[in-house]
Amino acid sequence: MAVSVEEVSASLVREYLSRKGLKRTIICMDEEHPRTISSINNRSHLRQILQMEGLYRKNKVQNPPLKTLLEIIVKHHVEGLKDDKMTCNESDSLQSVLTVSLTTNSPAITPSEIHDTKAEHSTAAFVTSNPVKLRSRIEEPLSSLSTHTQKGLVWTCGSEDQKGQQLMASLQNNDSLIRRDPEKKTCSTESIQRSRNNRIRRGMMAAPIASTPQESNKKRQSRRVEVPQPLLREEENKLSKDGRLVTGLYQQSSDDCLTEISSADPIGRRRESWSTPERVQSENSFEKVGQDIQKTIKVKSLTRLNVADLDVSEMVLDDIDDDNDRRELPKMSFQRTVAEQSYAGRPMDQHTAMDLKAVLLGSCLKTFSLEWRNQGFTFSETHDLRYGIVQKKGGPCGVLASVQAFVLKKLLFENIESSNTGLQRLRPSNTTRKKCLVLAAAEILWRAGEEKQATVAISSGRNHFTSTGHYKSDGVFEKITCFIVDNMKDLQFLLEQHIEQFETGVLGCLLLTISAVLSRSIEKVRDDMDVPTTTLIGAHGYCTQELVNLLLCGRAVSNVFDNNMELDSGNGNTTLLKGIKGHCDIGLLSLFEHYNICKVGAYLKSPLYPIWVVCSESHFSVLFGLQRELLTNQDKDLECDLYYYDGLANQQEEIRLTVSLGKSALSCQDVDNDLIPPLDHCIRTRWKDAFVNWNDTEPIL
Repeated sequence: MAVSVEEVSASLVREYLSRKGLKRTIICMDEEHPRTISSINNRSHLRQILQMEGLYRKNKVQNPPLKTLLEIIVKHHVEGLKDDKMTCNESDSLQSVLTVSLTTNSPAITPSEIHDTKAEHSTAAFVTSNPVKLRSRIEEPLSSLSTHTQKGLVWTCGSEDQKGQQLMASLQNNDSLIRRDPEKKTCSTESIQRSRNNRIRRGMMAAPIASTPQESNKKRQSRRVEVPQPLLREEENKLSKDGRLVTGLYQQSSDDCLTEISSADPIGRRRESWSTPERVQSENSFEKVGQDIQKTIKVKSLTRLNVADLDVSEMVLDDIDDDNDRRELPKMSFQRTVAEQSYAGRPMDQHTAMDLKAVLLGSCLKTFSLEWRNQGFTFSETHDLRYGIVQKKGGPCGVLASVQAFVLKKLLFENIESSNTGLQRLRPSNTTRKKCLVLAAAEILWRAGEEKQATVAISSGRNHFTSTGHYKSDGVFEKITCFIVDNMKDLQFLLEQHIEQFETGVLGCLLLTISAVLSRSIEKVRDDMDVPTTTLIGAHGYCTQELVNLLLCGRAVSNVFDNNMELDSGNGNTTLLKGIKGHCDIGLLSLFEHYNICKVGAYLKSPLYPIWVVCSESHFSVLFGLQRELLTNQDKDLECDLYYYDGLANQQEEIRLTVSLGKSALSCQDVDNDLIPPLDHCIRTRWKDAFVNWNDTEPIL
């Protein structure tokens, strides 16, 4: 399979962005220009396809070396452009020396011929020097040819005998690329005219060539290049098929150099005076160099890699030789790209957007508030609260607290890679907490999809439909692309690739909410509710209990008690109230239970992990412990530490609560009930008559 120019170019840009640490830009590029199976994700393979191993090794010894392949290529061409200008200036002086030498030794040449010869030599020198920098594929053969040619021209400025010997030496070097073909001689006029036409057609003719039929009879017939031209034509055909740039300058430069050398009478006479052994030696040297050229081109053509032959398991974007840079770049596994390609994204349509708006907001004419549109899952940078997700404004606290609870679960009880224990795990690195966020979001969506499939909503950055009818556009649903995955591993890969949209993106909270609803399906979400017209986002932009239950338990039920409950509504009719079906990983404590407004069942009060989402004063926060033993204790004479985190409270320090039961709790009876913090009431719905010590921290009232 031929290498696509577009894929190579895109991979080159991705390598530049990755080495520069431009993570958001990479995400935007992957969304607007998705990767394909033929994308090149291995840096060493990309170097081989671009055939820049020599440039890369040369760059490695520089101080300091350039980090990206794109910079190496640009530097090479910029320096090459400067060298081309210098070479052109040097070649002009060399050609003037040659003209003087030829004029001295050939009185038959007219002044007009001298001028024309000088002009044509300067053209040939320009054409010869140009491809040296333009094509790395033919860099070495051209360098040797150009060097030998220029040396031969300089050697003509000596004594008569020295000029003869040195010219013969230089022509032997040039004849390593020239074979005499007496059976296929052509007219000198036709050859020169063809060369002139080629140069005019390619825009490289610097001055007219004084060549008439009478003058051409005095000149030797030009010799043809046998091996280089067919090989180059074959290479050009291959390059054209591959969609690469073909310049043809190498062939042109060879023709021009050889034509100019063979068109000078003195050189022709000296070449004619060669003895037979010298001719045999010249032809032998030609055959040897010709074989070397064939081997060189053959080897270089073999080094071109086929994408189909690449090992997928080894194709990793961060295949970098510099160990120091490896720590700075995110690991971009090629399997994630394969996973995304195997699950084609489906752009959001207006019909689905209207249904989503109805279940979230209650009407297609409503839009999301700024509190929702500007909220992502950004972590705190406070040293003792690095595990905490920061809430900017009120509204989406139910979503943030639910995700925070699952992040703590991953961080405290499932982070087997970390050797830290206890409080040390509450100070994670950026990489660790980002990974926990990926795993937490994956678990929420996978549970909402009944552990069969999940849907991930990603913002593509461009509109997929234009709103019409009774629908008010808000710039959210119009840009969403949905990916449906059917296994947990691919779900984690997909979320990891787009985690920046959730963590630092302004729509992170909305994207996760939409993903959870689509994973459950809009129909099942409505069926979960006691009243199908209930919305997931209530008045003033607050999360309803249905949305919190969807994230915690995978079902958008309206109640927090255990199982379902049937109520007699009279006339033999019953009303079914839906509750929690079984034990949850994350629990819930509610201030409404303290006021006897609702009843939280044991499934939420005693979760599998000591982490609770706390509903207090129309706000959701998180309460958690470090030991699972407090869940199995018989609640008698218990004393344990719980930690409280509220992302909206602009919390600057760790809040540790000591909860005491039994004898130590008796002192709690003397406390004025009017000064008891609401959080204490929530805790006592789980541990009755518990005494809560705030440990010199100012209680939150």
